Amino acid sequence: MGRPPQGRIFLNRLRERAVAAGVKHVDVRQRHGALEETLAEQEQGVRLLVLGCRGEAAQTSQRDLGRNVEAVIRALHKPILTVTESFTEPKRVMIAFDGSTITRRGVEMVAVSPLFRGLPIYLLMSGKESQDAPKQLQWAKTTLEAAGFEVTAVLIPGDAQSVIAKTVKEQSVDMLIMGAFGHSPLRSLLLGSKTADLLRSSTIPTLLLR
Repeated sequence: MGRPPQGRIFLNRLRERAVAAGVKHVDVRQRHGALEETLAEQEQGVRLLVLGCRGEAAQTSQRDLGRNVEAVIRALHKPILTVTESFTEPKRVMIAFDGSTITRRGVEMVAVSPLFRGLPIYLLMSGKESQDAPKQLQWAKTTLEAAGFEVTAVLIPGDAQSVIAKTVKEQSVDMLIMGAFGHSPLRSLLLGSKTADLLRSSTIPTLLLR
C-alpha cells in the first residue's frame, strides 16, 4: 500500500489537535479545484472561516499577500479570520469601527459571542470627520459594555488605514476586527484596496466582517 497523500496527513493532524482541545465533532474534508469556488460551495454551513494569509505562492515578507486570499474574501459572505504563521491566543482585541452597517453588525456579533469573552476591547473610529461619529461610537461602546466587556473607545480623525496600523502597534493589539472591502471590486482595482493593504502589513490575526 502507498503512503497517504500529504493533504490527508495534514488534515488528520488538525483533527487530532481539535479533538485534544475539546471539540466533539470534527468534519474533515479534502477537495480539489479552485480554492474560492470550493469554499463558496461549502460556506452555507460555516459560521467562521479561518484562512492563512500567506501560502506557497507568497514569500514570507510583510508586503506579500497570498494570491488566493483576496479572491476568497470577495467570494464569501461569512466572517473570515485571517492568520499569519505564528498564532497566539489573543489578549487584546481592537475593533476598527466606522459606523457602517457591517461594523455595527460586527459589534453586535462580538457582544453575543463567547469568542472574546473576558478580553478588553479597544474600539477605534477613524477616517473623515463626521458630526454623527461621536454618537455612533457611543452606541458601539454602550452595546459592548452592556454585554460585560471592558471597553476603551477612541475617535481619531485621519486616514483610516494609517491610524489603524499605528494604533495596533501603540496599544499592543494582537487581534483586529474590521469590515472587509467596503468598495466595489472595480473601485478597489482602480484605487487600491484598503483591506488588502492592511492585510499585507498586518502581523496579527484579523477577523474580517462581511
